[in-house]
Amino acid sequence: MTPRQALRDDQWERIKDLLPGWERHVGVTAQDNRRFVEAVLYRYKTGLPWRDLPERFGDFGVVHLRFSRWSQSGVWQRIFTLFTQDADNEYGMMDSTLVRAHPHSAGAIKREPKECQAIGLSRGGQSTKIHATVDALDNPTGFHLTPGQTSDLEGADVLLPGTAAETVIVDKAYDAQVRVIAPLEKGGKAVVIPPLSTRKTPRFYDRHLYQARHLIENFFSRLKRYRAIATRYDKTAQNFLGAIHLVAAVIWLN
Repeated sequence: MTPRQALRDDQWERIKDLLPGWERHVGVTAQDNRRFVEAVLYRYKTGLPWRDLPERFGDFGVVHLRFSRWSQSGVWQRIFTLFTQDADNEYGMMDSTLVRAHPHSAGAIKREPKECQAIGLSRGGQSTKIHATVDALDNPTGFHLTPGQTSDLEGADVLLPGTAAETVIVDKAYDAQVRVIAPLEKGGKAVVIPPLSTRKTPRFYDRHLYQARHLIENFFSRLKRYRAIATRYDKTAQNFLGAIHLVAAVIWLN
């Protein structure tokens, strides 16, 4: 395996004790957590189907089942959340990005009548929208998935109320007084949002500080280096979000 598709030793040392099944962990000890994590990263980095995983990773069905179980139990999210405790909260940014849903992502079993697995029809076809927040060093701090056609404000409703950033920098798509600006200002946050052209009275914003917003674009660029995230192949939103949390944790490790 090439270094681009594996964890460095120092990276593995930082996460190995956060995973289920380590030596002193209650329950069954995993045979090889590192091989399993690297198998998952290899799959999402290359974008190949699970069944095409190289034999060195073991039975692809076992790898996929274990990955799904860890996604369901929140293992990947817990690891990611631990890293976010080191976030630089001087200021933070939020934005969203669309990813095309591959035909293979369709067909998940619906347990509820209106369940859509965060896939919807946008201008570019079937897609998923990834809403994300990052800190002042462009490290990710939160995620939310919605169908591709939904408004950016739906992600803001979920992610911004809990932000620890002292200043929030977002683009004009979030210029909503009731849903975004007022709640943030009430919480003592400074808000940097260019006003919509439809505003009768343009609101002042710090143009110099707004230039830092490119940092979240930098993060999305790094996230989409993983081909199975740049294009969604997962049938369930749960697994897709689990993969995003794992990759985001690895980005923190870099």
